[in-house]
Amino acid sequence: MKKKTSAISKFYIFLIFFFLYLPIAIMTLFSFNSSTSTYVFSGLSLHWYSEMFSNSAAMDALKNTLILAVVTAVVSTVLGVLAAVGLFNSKLRLYKKAMMTATNIPMMNPEIVTGISMMLLFVFAGMLVNKTDVLGFWTLLIAHVTFCLPYVILNVLPKLRQLDIHIYEAAVDLGCKPVKAFFKVVMPEIVTGIITGLVMSFTLSLDDFIISYFTNGPSFQTLPIYIFSLTKKRVKPDMFALSTLMFVVILVLLILMNVTQSRAERKGRREER
Repeated sequence: MKKKTSAISKFYIFLIFFFLYLPIAIMTLFSFNSSTSTYVFSGLSLHWYSEMFSNSAAMDALKNTLILAVVTAVVSTVLGVLAAVGLFNSKLRLYKKAMMTATNIPMMNPEIVTGISMMLLFVFAGMLVNKTDVLGFWTLLIAHVTFCLPYVILNVLPKLRQLDIHIYEAAVDLGCKPVKAFFKVVMPEIVTGIITGLVMSFTLSLDDFIISYFTNGPSFQTLPIYIFSLTKKRVKPDMFALSTLMFVVILVLLILMNVTQSRAERKGRREER
């Protein structure tokens, strides 16, 4: 009975992954299609990859997306680490619970609600300073940091809870300044959580459409919004090529993140022995 249940579970998991990755596999295949057809494969060709790099509008949108994602990841990681350390060191339980609830709201709140509310906030702030074209890079950055920040905090906090705080206290007692002790003692212990939060912030910012749609302006267009604008007409396979490259980059980042985490865990086990 157990073997039968195990076989059914494995088959069910296989079906989930099959339907999850089949569209990506088809998109990747047709990015190498020699014709413009999106349903008949005519032969292998790199034509659409060269076409993609010659598309100035797509390249500008990609550049904007990468700049926004990198800045969002860095800002979210710095603020997230500071917030996680502050919450960890706080002695007030009620304050901790309130802050954790506030941290979870951007993740639980529907993206369309977050996007519309932030757009209204930015427009209202622009009215206060008599500025009409307030939406742009900075509003996008604030919006992206807002929904990426909780993921950094929730990745760093567990690492801080696993930390033996007595080591940090011993370093301070032996004359090490608190900031130096943090970077020498605490940082190596939580670096895997920081890297995970950094990569998650980068990928979430890179992928976001709904919140970006409501908080961006005409002067700064991200790639998801550019691709959405193409749905009003026929999408050419050069967008398949661009999406494939983005998927490969994210896949490589996730592999590197997992390798880094596994190495850190093995190092931690060796040190414990």
